[in-house]
Amino acid sequence: MILGFLGTGHITTSVIEGIFKSKLKIKKIYISPRNKLLANKLNRRFNKVIISKNNQHLINDSNWIFLAITPKVGHKILKKLNFEKNKKIISFISTIDLKNLKKYTNSNNISRVIPLPFIGMKKGPIVICSADKSIKKFFKYLGKVFEVKNEKLSKAFWSTSSFMAPYYNLLLNTSQWLSSKGIKKKEAEEYTKELFLALSEDTMHKNNISLTKLVLNSQTPGGTNAFVLQKLKKKKFYEVQKKVLNTIFKKF
Repeated sequence: MILGFLGTGHITTSVIEGIFKSKLKIKKIYISPRNKLLANKLNRRFNKVIISKNNQHLINDSNWIFLAITPKVGHKILKKLNFEKNKKIISFISTIDLKNLKKYTNSNNISRVIPLPFIGMKKGPIVICSADKSIKKFFKYLGKVFEVKNEKLSKAFWSTSSFMAPYYNLLLNTSQWLSSKGIKKKEAEEYTKELFLALSEDTMHKNNISLTKLVLNSQTPGGTNAFVLQKLKKKKFYEVQKKVLNTIFKKF
C-alpha cells in the first residue's frame, strides 16, 4: 500500500512514527514538500518516506490520501486538486464536514478520522466517521478505534481533544505549587507526571468500574479528596468545563 500525506505537520509526523512502530506493511509514504524542516526530518528518519514534487503528484502516486492540513488551507486548495474516485481519502481536518469534503474532492470514498499526538506511541483513542472496514483495520494498529456513524457525534469527540492543553496546564499548576513549597522544579514535575500517569493507568486497570464509581471510591468521609472535590464543585469548576466544551462543539 502507498500512502500520501497532504500536509506535513505534527499530526502527520506522529501518524508516520506510529506506522513504522507497528506491523503495518507499507510500500511507500509520500509527504508534502511545503514544511521543509519536518519533511526533511521524516525523509532522513524513514527510507520509505519520500518528499513529493507537489500536492497533485502526491495524490496521483498514492492509494490512500490523508488530508492533514488546516481548515483554512483545506478550503483554499482542495477544490483545485484532482482526486480519482478510486482513491481512499482520510481527513484529519477538524472543521470541514463530509458534505464539503465530498464537494471539494468530487469523491464519496471519504472518512473523517480524529488522531491525537499519542498515535506516534500507538496509544490513545482514534475516532472514525463514517465506518470503513479497511480504515478501521489500519488504525487498529495505531490505537483504540471508536467507530461513529453519525457525524454530529464525531464532533463531540473532536471537542474533547481540545482539553490537552488544559490538562497539561493542570499538571503545570500542580508542579508549580509543589515548587512553591520548596521542592526542586525537576523533582516536582517528575512527581506530578508520575502521579497523573498512575491515575490514568489505574482507570484502565479498573476498566470494569465506571468513572462515577471511581470518583466515589477515591474519597473517604472527611478526607482530603472529598474536601477538594467539594470545593471545586462549589466554585463551579466542572460546570465551566462543560460550558467550554459546548462552546467548542458549536464551532465544529
